[in-house]
Amino acid sequence: QVQLVESGGGLVQAGGSLRLSCAASERSLGNYAMAWFRQAPGKEREFVAGADWNDIHRIYADSVKGRFTISTDKAKNTVYLQMNSLKPEDTANYYCAAASFIASRSYSHGDIKTWGKGTPVTVSS
Repeated sequence: QVQLVESGGGLVQAGGSLRLSCAASERSLGNYAMAWFRQAPGKEREFVAGADWNDIHRIYADSVKGRFTISTDKAKNTVYLQMNSLKPEDTANYYCAAASFIASRSYSHGDIKTWGKGTPVTVSS
């Protein structure tokens, strides 16, 4: 089974930037797209962004549109999340996820085949 390993989380001041990376051990048959989710303390895990492995189709949650950019590098089996203009409400554990289809608007928790273990992002005010 494919393994996903996130990196790049940390502490940043409001208005700052971070770039998350997620390395997949392989691109398994049926894995057509990747996504990022996040989960803040006491809240449910929520969709953030998604993209296909050809990096053509990208989708975002309304809360991050215009600030976050997802991209995929098929040659490196890696997906990135560039986060700019960070806000304290972006504080959460960020999870990389593998999906078996390319969604048109978003992914739900049940759409995900494989999860990474997460990387923490803390945005101070």
